[in-house]
Amino acid sequence: MSDPYESETERALDFGLRRSELRGKPLPRRYHAGPPTLEAYLRSAGGPLPYMTRLRRIEDETARHERQLVEVRRGLERAYAGEPQRMERVWSVALAHWDFSVVNDLIERHNRWYPIEARLPMDPKTRDYALVNGQPYWRRPLTLEWADAHARAAREAA
Repeated sequence: MSDPYESETERALDFGLRRSELRGKPLPRRYHAGPPTLEAYLRSAGGPLPYMTRLRRIEDETARHERQLVEVRRGLERAYAGEPQRMERVWSVALAHWDFSVVNDLIERHNRWYPIEARLPMDPKTRDYALVNGQPYWRRPLTLEWADAHARAAREAA
């Protein structure tokens, strides 16, 4: 009778397989599509990706500005209740000194890096990045016009 094993290595492998805890059980799936990426590394760390954190900060900063603008506008309306023209002049000065630099810097970085960080696909028809929930991915910077319109709209809604 001949030995079914051609080498000592095959004999050792067969012995190991017969004693394995995994024998008769399906092997766990390990899916790896291509070379490792920075995104995969960040995802494996379990934390939010940079664009996620940045979007949250943009939303938080914008909401903070919205609240403060409404508070200042209402305060000026109370202080200058009988003088609407003077109130508008003071409001214009307040707006001219309003600082949107922090949120606008975040928006500028979002507009530059989001498509890459989020691996946004290209739309072959428009030759631009695909829409996100039906909208362009980019955000408009906050401006004095936006601030004035927001404060007036909030006042009219109240």
